Amino acid sequence: MVVESEGYAALIEYFIENLGQFSAPGDQVGSETIDELVHELVASQIMAICDQNKDMPQALRFEIMREADQIVADLEEILSSKWKQKPTYAQINILEEFIGLVKNLFDASVAESV
Repeated sequence: MVVESEGYAALIEYFIENLGQFSAPGDQVGSETIDELVHELVASQIMAICDQNKDMPQALRFEIMREADQIVADLEEILSSKWKQKPTYAQINILEEFIGLVKNLFDASVAESV
């Protein structure tokens, strides 16, 4: 669906190109770790997809959830050394942008599937 697509591969490359933000100095903010932030962002985007597509077949919902788990696992692998640290503002912005772009991939894929 999404994680095997060329679009997702391009987004991963884009994320890796911006990986320097995760080693750049900056004030850590909030009480959440990067792990918690990623889970929260992905979950909120998946809920938005499901809310926007109330007639989506159950099988497609489950496939989206499986792929969301894979996306979190990919980010955990990429950010393994920073996963349990609190993010900086720049890191939050990159994660929000990346996960928003992934949601766009899901939106397009769902539109084609329904």
